[in-house]
Amino acid sequence: MKIKLKINQKIQLFIISSSIIIYIIAIGYISLNARKMAYADAIEVTNQIVQKSANEIKASLDADLSMVNTLATAFVTYKEMPIDKWQSLVTKMYGSIFKNAPHIYSIWDSWELNAVDPNYNKPTGRFVIIYWREKEIIKNNFEYRSLEGDPVLYAEIKKRTTPSIWEPYEDVFTDNKAEKFLMTTINAPIMDGSKYVGIVAVDITLDRFQKMVEKIKPYNGSYAFLVSNGGIITGHSDKSLLNKKIADLFPREDGKFSITEKIKEGKSFNFITNDVTGMEHYISFAPINVVNTDTPWSIAISVPVKTIMYKATRNFRISLIVGFIGLLILVLVINIISRNITNPITNITHLLKLISKGHIDKKMVVTVNSHDEIEEMANGLNLSIEGLNKKVEFANQIGAGELNTNFELLSPEDVLGQSLLEMRNSLLKARNEEEKRKTEDEKRRWTNEGLAKFAEILRQNNNDLNILANEIIKNLIYYIKANQGGLFIKNDQDKGNVVLELLAAFAYDRKKHLKKQIKIGEGLVGTCAVEKETIYITEIPQNYVQITSGLGGSNPNSLLLIPLLIENEIMGVIEIASFNKFEEHEIQFIEKVAESIASTLKSVRINIRTSQLLEQSQQQSEEMAAQEEEMRQNMEELQATQEESARREAEFKGVLEAVDRFLLKAEFSFNSDILYANSLFSQKLGYSVSEITGLKAESFFAENDKNKLQETWNNVMAGNTHQEYSKLKTKTGKMLNCIISFIPVYIDDEIEKILLLAIDTSEHK
Repeated sequence: MKIKLKINQKIQLFIISSSIIIYIIAIGYISLNARKMAYADAIEVTNQIVQKSANEIKASLDADLSMVNTLATAFVTYKEMPIDKWQSLVTKMYGSIFKNAPHIYSIWDSWELNAVDPNYNKPTGRFVIIYWREKEIIKNNFEYRSLEGDPVLYAEIKKRTTPSIWEPYEDVFTDNKAEKFLMTTINAPIMDGSKYVGIVAVDITLDRFQKMVEKIKPYNGSYAFLVSNGGIITGHSDKSLLNKKIADLFPREDGKFSITEKIKEGKSFNFITNDVTGMEHYISFAPINVVNTDTPWSIAISVPVKTIMYKATRNFRISLIVGFIGLLILVLVINIISRNITNPITNITHLLKLISKGHIDKKMVVTVNSHDEIEEMANGLNLSIEGLNKKVEFANQIGAGELNTNFELLSPEDVLGQSLLEMRNSLLKARNEEEKRKTEDEKRRWTNEGLAKFAEILRQNNNDLNILANEIIKNLIYYIKANQGGLFIKNDQDKGNVVLELLAAFAYDRKKHLKKQIKIGEGLVGTCAVEKETIYITEIPQNYVQITSGLGGSNPNSLLLIPLLIENEIMGVIEIASFNKFEEHEIQFIEKVAESIASTLKSVRINIRTSQLLEQSQQQSEEMAAQEEEMRQNMEELQATQEESARREAEFKGVLEAVDRFLLKAEFSFNSDILYANSLFSQKLGYSVSEITGLKAESFFAENDKNKLQETWNNVMAGNTHQEYSKLKTKTGKMLNCIISFIPVYIDDEIEKILLLAIDTSEHK
């Protein structure tokens, strides 16, 4: 159900609603940015604090490790003094260390017996000197260890041969369990060159780090904790968690964020997680990488997210209160303005209702004298009514079919007028496209009929080359309504002088008996044969045809030369001259006809050559019959040489059998049809005898070698032997590496066929 509202009510409703929406978006945007900035600042402060704490602990551990390294370096001189003096010196050094470093709980060294005692030859065994502090009393002990083998921890330290910090452990010197506390050991190996001699280590208590951790509270509810390389909590505000695994404290987070692995790798990282009460905490870890060690520790700070966002939440509430007061003032102002706007609008409502019902009349005019935007609106309405009346008249004219009627837009923004003009233009365009479509259909029909016509001509006249040529050029001139034309055929009987002969000419509705020869590359005809591309000339100077054309005669306005090509082999050229310019579809039609003509010409020439060979064979048979008597007279002489001939025939037969056994052999016709293939050729290429019959030469070569094959074929057809390293393609597409020879086979000085011999080298390097 729709609610009917007055304009005044709508203005108030829409403006107030829009103001509220804008207010919510603005406050939301500001609040979100404030929250993000506050969160980012707190995160930055937290990360800086944890990094600063990590640096402080690192500095303390670096100092202890430096001291241990110094002792280990100094102890390398043990060989230079007696053992009693050396032990006395060590005692003084340890006493000085205890005096200046009260945080050190104990200091000890371990010496390999096989390094300090030349008479000791076992691989394990050591003596240990220990000094420790117990209730401000320094105690010491001397004992032998590892006589039966090194314990696991000590064996690992010996292999490392680098300084390290041990995992935390409970005090091992105090017997009273209630007083025990966490400790760690910092050790440095004593190396004599590359040989491990012993170790110097200090045991330090971790209570000073515990105090540092307890003081780190940058925010309410925040706390810090210290974690060893192995994931042991060594400092925490909750002492009950000391000596616990970090994986036990954060089992879910350890699996999700790989806390233990990242601590071992010495990485800085952070994440957000929920505690058992569901409260979000931001936890930041900073590594403690003690110099020259590969066992980094890590310190972390946990901060409640709600503490970070407290300031932003308070600012958000203040923004809500200020915005609500602003909305009340805005409602009052809008109410006053809306009353002053809506009253004049009522005067034109009646007229708008008439327009909404589709009523348009030149008498529909409204007059308002408010001298403001309302008056402008009334004047605009009057102009709109006038424009609608003009559009109605224009639409009626379009409906009557008067598509060339002029119409002026009220303005560039006159959408309805533009739509009417676009409709008029669309109708004009549709009419023009229909005429264009009919023209294209007529061109396609003309082309298809022409192709069918010339296919019939080529089929009926393929026995006589002269008749065929005359029929082709005559019908072609008639069909394209040209004036004159000629058909040139390539004559390559003289390999040293290949020419184009004018086989048929037709001009001005009558056959011309002309004799003309043009060399390949000479004039336009020769150029067309060389370039194997269509040549179309429309600007022909006076008498230019006499020089460059093969026909002679009057000067045409356009000249068209089409090459007769089949498989990139030039068979001839068609030259057509006309007083009219050739259209694109006519040129394309002649090019298609030229393809069929070239194919037919090649077949006719092959048939003619076959007939000539047959006639020659019959003539030779008659001559042989005439010579039969003479041959009988020579039988006695032949009988004397018969044995020698039989022997040579056997040798030749053996050669042929060897060729068939070891060479791939195939014979091809002029147009590359296979005539014969030996069994080795069929076997290697995977064809049966029935499959291989009728295949083209290009069937046995790769696709990208076909252009090269055509060039080779033309070279052999010219009477040259060709040999190359190439590949033959099997029926399955496999390529065989071969040495291939193409050899022209002559009969009576004429090439009869092409012989292919190949050696398969695929299995040989």
